[in-house]
Amino acid sequence: MRLPSALLLVALAAAVGLRGAAPPTPAPAWSGEERLAAGEHRAFLIPAPQPPDRGPRPWVWYAPTLPNLPGGHENWLFTRLLAAGVSIAGVDVGESYGNAPGRAGFDRLHALLVARGYSSRPALLARSRGGLMLLSWAVERPGQVAAVAGIYPVTNLASYPGLERAAPAFGLTPAELAAQLARHNPVDRLAPLAAARVPLLALHGDQDRLVPLADNSTLLHARYTALGGPMELLVVPGQGHSLWPGFFEDPRVLAFLLRHTLTPPPRER
Repeated sequence: MRLPSALLLVALAAAVGLRGAAPPTPAPAWSGEERLAAGEHRAFLIPAPQPPDRGPRPWVWYAPTLPNLPGGHENWLFTRLLAAGVSIAGVDVGESYGNAPGRAGFDRLHALLVARGYSSRPALLARSRGGLMLLSWAVERPGQVAAVAGIYPVTNLASYPGLERAAPAFGLTPAELAAQLARHNPVDRLAPLAAARVPLLALHGDQDRLVPLADNSTLLHARYTALGGPMELLVVPGQGHSLWPGFFEDPRVLAFLLRHTLTPPPRER
């Protein structure tokens, strides 16, 4: 028996479990997009058609890069970054949760792009669990980071995916990871990033159940600002961990990324 169209849409929304989600949007085939190899890892580069004519090429580093990400929901943001002359890249290190092998894969992408004339200080854009990946790399490489923006970013392993699921990625048991959490958890390792005064921004819904605001972006904001680091926390009332377009089409996120990619440090001008 076929469901009426309206009932079918309701059933689909319930199955997906995304409050306020938009229908899936296919990712476009970006003009000039390249598939790269960063060591054994699959990477991508979408070069801006008209980058600035002087200095290293600005770029935004997106994570997580997975077979389905980035996806169509990034279209609005990517289109505007590219039009402004900012390229976009990412590397698939799997479900690393910010572990050492994943960070090594990030090192390879960074070296590859710098060798091709791209800035040594990209702005980082973390979606959800990409926060664990990018922040874990950034706290060890603060001099190679212009800024970090997050869309409901995960910053705390204990919150997501939880120590039980995360432990195998670090070659540890859950009890061992709990005992060593301060060595692996990005929200516990912020001091070098704050000392370098790397700007952070997080956009997060106050009804997020999968990646709770209090245990992730709010905790990040409290700890980072206590260390003297600059951070802006944008809280979205009534939204959860969803595909609501407002998360991906926020002019404040775009302005933050453009400000920190198109104004390079003096040594890169």
